[in-house]
Amino acid sequence: MPSPRTPSNVVLHPQALCESSSVGENTRIAAFAHVLSGATIGKDCNIRDHVFIDSDVVIGDRVTINCGVQLWNGLRVADDVFIGPNVTFANDRDPKTSHHPAKVQETYIGRDASIGGGALILPGLRIGARALVGPGAVVTHDVPPRAVVSGNPARITGYVDTKRGVRVPAKAAMADEADVRETSVNGVTLHRLPVFEDLRGSLSVGEFPQQVPFVPKRYFVCFDVPGKDVRGEHAHRSCHQFLVCLRGSLSVVVDDGRSSEEIVLDRPSLGLYVPPMIWALQYQYSADGLLLVFASDVYDPADYIRDYDEFLLAARRAASA
Repeated sequence: MPSPRTPSNVVLHPQALCESSSVGENTRIAAFAHVLSGATIGKDCNIRDHVFIDSDVVIGDRVTINCGVQLWNGLRVADDVFIGPNVTFANDRDPKTSHHPAKVQETYIGRDASIGGGALILPGLRIGARALVGPGAVVTHDVPPRAVVSGNPARITGYVDTKRGVRVPAKAAMADEADVRETSVNGVTLHRLPVFEDLRGSLSVGEFPQQVPFVPKRYFVCFDVPGKDVRGEHAHRSCHQFLVCLRGSLSVVVDDGRSSEEIVLDRPSLGLYVPPMIWALQYQYSADGLLLVFASDVYDPADYIRDYDEFLLAARRAASA
């Protein structure tokens, strides 16, 4: 029978204990699960066997929590999240018998994220929307939206629903022998820049606005980037950019809110044009990676959109205008 506090529209197994009165309709709580008073659980959730939910935990709608998971104080789980069996949410980075932190660190799991079985999530982190944490991964840093992470410590290995661009052979032209190839992302184009070779070496050149489709007002260079790190992770409201990898290699992920594609830049004769309102990031830098970026405008903090959900909303507004 449900406890006196449990709403009547919750499906509670006779051997489960639910002390919370804040559980949404049609949520199922299986055998030997224990939900403490004060916990908040949304509707249509599936709480499997031997799950423990502490009092200061907030869970959204349509969340699945598989067997053997403990959710400790400070955990915030958004809608449509999947948590695999025996996932561990650590609740203290400095555990000691006599240590009682004054404030519990908040851990946030974004909407539609998935966490594979046996993963370990350290406290105080943010797992972005639609991110995928691989089974057994040890997550020690925030995970960006849509990122796929695995390993110990977890590293980004890809992005969810992102088309992998074909690596252009060094001596080959673009499709149809053209100098410019369109990508699957609206307005983003890959440019083959002229190369001149002789006994003195090689030279690649781009002219403004003939090969580079704007006249820049600024440039910046990214170098000495650890291969595990991600740069970018933002969109611009009005600034255009043109990326050239001068040395080594790196991958660029571009996203217009509907389509996403990963493009490898691995030589100075390839340039990637990124127009405004495109979410872009760079990762998987080689040890000698050197990226040159031309920008159409001087630096303006107000031109940046750094939150992915805010970008999606702005992109939808722009598309319907």
